[in-house]
Amino acid sequence: MKKGHQSWEFYSSPTIISSGTVVGPDEGLGPLARHFDRIHGDLRLNQESWEKAERALLEEAATIAIGKVKLREEDVDFWIAGDLMNQIISSSFAARTLGIPYLGVFGACSTAMQSLALSGLLIESGAAKRILAGACSHRATAERQFRNPTEYGAQKPPTAQFTVTGAGVGLIVSSSDYDEIASRQPEIPPPIRVTGATIGRVVDMGVDDPYNMGAAMAPAAVDTIQAHLRDFGRTAEDYDVIFTGDLGNIGHIIAKELLNEQGVTFKSNAFMDCGMLIFDQQKQQVWSGGSGCGCVATTAYGYLLNEMRKGTWKRILVVATGALLSPVSYQQDETIPCIAHAVILEGGNV
Repeated sequence: MKKGHQSWEFYSSPTIISSGTVVGPDEGLGPLARHFDRIHGDLRLNQESWEKAERALLEEAATIAIGKVKLREEDVDFWIAGDLMNQIISSSFAARTLGIPYLGVFGACSTAMQSLALSGLLIESGAAKRILAGACSHRATAERQFRNPTEYGAQKPPTAQFTVTGAGVGLIVSSSDYDEIASRQPEIPPPIRVTGATIGRVVDMGVDDPYNMGAAMAPAAVDTIQAHLRDFGRTAEDYDVIFTGDLGNIGHIIAKELLNEQGVTFKSNAFMDCGMLIFDQQKQQVWSGGSGCGCVATTAYGYLLNEMRKGTWKRILVVATGALLSPVSYQQDETIPCIAHAVILEGGNV
């Protein structure tokens, strides 16, 4: 199971059997809109606050993922989730609603792949048969906590990113459980297998600008990609595409240059970023692109899974990146430590 220095290889084929993705109005205007299960036209979702709206996004995505395979909350062993709010209250309060045994995790914007990697490990070890894993973010809550309230209207530099309002949740099951459920429900889509993961190290290159997260996170993405290729004895060409989480334009350019310096090169369109995909950067004012826990969560559990099931890609690597700062660390003039977690997804015969 342990692979190299910081990776896991899963031989029992933990499988993503279904997923739920729920987004806000801006994401619904982007190029990936058709891949989301539900699009809300109001940032508040008829809730009393932005924070309650964020929780509602996550609860809704979880309910959708369970409902697609006609299961109930009590049929799921564990709920693993996280978000950007202080003490991950969106995920914890969603756990209160769902009533599923809960493991709260925090990896900032890397949380979606952190929770998926842990899900694969638990199922591989036999400690669980069915796990819900997910993450969420909300533009207004993130702005209020980390920067300025949206009502303030502060002008942002071109390096800034636009926090995704959305939640993505996957239902991961053992391969035998997938076969059993699919035998009763022939409409279940083809399986997407979680075949490995690389757990990232914290990397801090001294960036202290919260409006330039891409530059801060790029070295962490590079470090994890290098570790993953080394641990598995692979090259970038062994993957149809390597996706980073939400580096945006700036971070993507930096990461690609750093990888090229280390001899890691890519074929055309084989190195992409979820933060650059979720919005139309020509038509929508999103600066350097999307960010937030919901960015890679909605893109991966929506667009990436759908394309894999169509056969567009057979094996991909999703490298979710996270900036591990807080309002307290920023106010104390700390630099921004970052991390990236990578998960291998495979569909069809590789």
